[in-house]
Amino acid sequence: MSHVLILGAGLVAGPLVRYLLDVKGFRVTVATRTVDKAERLIDGARNGTAVALDVDDEAALEALIAKHDLSISLLPYVHHPLVARLCVKHKKQMVTTSYVKDVMRSLDGAARDAGVILLNEIGVDPGIDHMSAMQVIHRIRDEGGTLVSFTSNTGGLPAPEANTNPMGYKFSWAPRGVVLAGKNPARFLKDGKIVDVPGPQLFANHGPCAIAGFDELEVYPNRDSLPYIESYGIPSVESMFRGTLRYPGWCNTLKAIVDLGILDETERTDLAGLTFAQWTGRLLGVTGKATALDLARRLGLSVDAKPATDLVWLGLTSSDPLPKEATTYLDVLAQRMLSKMQYAPGERDMLVMQHEFVVHYDDRTEKTLSTMVDYGIPNGDTSMSRLVGLPAAIAARMILQGEIDLTGVQVPMVPAVYEPVLEELATLGVRFTETTSVL
Repeated sequence: MSHVLILGAGLVAGPLVRYLLDVKGFRVTVATRTVDKAERLIDGARNGTAVALDVDDEAALEALIAKHDLSISLLPYVHHPLVARLCVKHKKQMVTTSYVKDVMRSLDGAARDAGVILLNEIGVDPGIDHMSAMQVIHRIRDEGGTLVSFTSNTGGLPAPEANTNPMGYKFSWAPRGVVLAGKNPARFLKDGKIVDVPGPQLFANHGPCAIAGFDELEVYPNRDSLPYIESYGIPSVESMFRGTLRYPGWCNTLKAIVDLGILDETERTDLAGLTFAQWTGRLLGVTGKATALDLARRLGLSVDAKPATDLVWLGLTSSDPLPKEATTYLDVLAQRMLSKMQYAPGERDMLVMQHEFVVHYDDRTEKTLSTMVDYGIPNGDTSMSRLVGLPAAIAARMILQGEIDLTGVQVPMVPAVYEPVLEELATLGVRFTETTSVL
């Protein structure tokens, strides 16, 4: 009997929990602060247990980790190092979907000495992006090709039939992280030159992205792409870009939001009692209530330009009161987006991922597109929750059943991990299609 501990019961936990509950010989414990969330995930399964856990109670956390063979941390990333240290202390395995940070990386030697694996970045982005890219990169190398350009673009979006609001986006959880992307600088390599994009200019640096077998989307750079040249072992590339996909128009509207200062996280005490029109008037420096014309003029746009009409649709010139609990401008935006941009019952989300490889061979240059378009299940699991949770669940099963036999701090960029995980994901309908053309 293998005992699995799942720490956290958030929005991506459902597919992961159900997968592991279906594995013969597995007992699954879901631990979270609010135990009824864990109970709903267990759903009466005989091999499942729900327990209450305050992750700040280190003694309780350690006791749970010590009793299980493997822990999957779905907690906020700041808690992963503690979980990892306790797993190493008790010689237990660990899986997480989050990026490896320096403090996690520093545990590599101790984990190897303890004979355990700390497997990170085994979700969708990071996760499926790494695995699907490395599978092709290694194949190119085996075939004698030289990779000269690599592009990887990913986006979680409403499915086309659910794309029903002017913004072209919907949230199934808090919008804060999505809109805060407007503060992140970015860096990538283009034709041998490093391109640095300051945070305030992020959404001004976007372009069209044709998706094979799908409609055209737009893409903006996703943080710093340069470390992946070393991580992926592709020093030959002259261009290296990782981007985020959105429906056309998103970037111009988010750039307007950035320019208006709405991403300000300063705590304020003077928001109570204001309407959106009054608040926007303050932002614009106009007396009283802001109008659509005031908003357009401030942005240097015509009143019927999409960014201006999007912000009017969002309610920035409405008489609606600001959310009572909002204490920052960012709070105002995030809570308004959440109220206006949710999925309706039965609507599907969608996850799109596409890699582009440009490869020199002795006698030709080829471009290969590797594309995945995955849809959520109406009134069921979202694509995002499936594609984050299932890779972690599959990897956890394989570790416990001896199919992945590695130690130390690992990411899924080696064949021993990505080959079996991708193979099983394909049986669950998560697969890439490839098209290759000679340039």
